[in-house]
Amino acid sequence: MKTILVVEDDKKVASFLEQGLREDGYAVDVAHDGRDGSLKAHTHDYDLIILDVMLPEKTGLDILTALRRGGSGGPILMLTARDAAAERVRGG
Repeated sequence: MKTILVVEDDKKVASFLEQGLREDGYAVDVAHDGRDGSLKAHTHDYDLIILDVMLPEKTGLDILTALRRGGSGGPILMLTARDAAAERVRGG
């Protein structure tokens, strides 16, 4: 079974994602802040990480940077409400 980590501080959004992914047959872990998300991302080998950009404790971009510097090349889907092109490109 594929395992997905959802790191999202908005509990309604996180719950919606978790429910939909579970209904599609995925195992899902959820973290509601950057510190917990970073710990889980560095501790487990996820098939996909869905990562909010703006998080309490540690930003999604901080987590992404640490994972990539640590050699993780796994897929990460960034979520953001920001609309400026420069902000969207920065996550790449």
